[in-house]
Amino acid sequence: QVQLVESGGGLVQPGGSLRLSCAASGTFFSSKAMAWYRQAPGKQRELVAFITAGRSTNYADSVKGRFTISRDNAKNTVYLQMNSLKPEDTAVYYCDAGTVDYSGSYRRQWAYWGQGTQVTVSS
Repeated sequence: QVQLVESGGGLVQPGGSLRLSCAASGTFFSSKAMAWYRQAPGKQRELVAFITAGRSTNYADSVKGRFTISRDNAKNTVYLQMNSLKPEDTAVYYCDAGTVDYSGSYRRQWAYWGQGTQVTVSS
């Protein structure tokens, strides 16, 4: 059974930085693509970034150049370094495990979501 535990969120001023972590249970980690999603109040959950098992990365246009996704397979952990944060980055952030299809698009594998971690960007 998969379990994903997100941490590292908090309140930060515009222009600040945060580093999110997601610890995964199970033996699947190193073979899976890992992703970060976010959901702002009143909005649909959106894909922010993903990293393949081979460590290729992909980012939403809204975070490109500001966010960096990385993974440590020895620790079963995926990270999201967020720099130059903006108020519109305010959301609950969730990590996910899945695959990348033939077109290079990320696909979720399980219906499970962790509890997420709240990021609030405000002065």
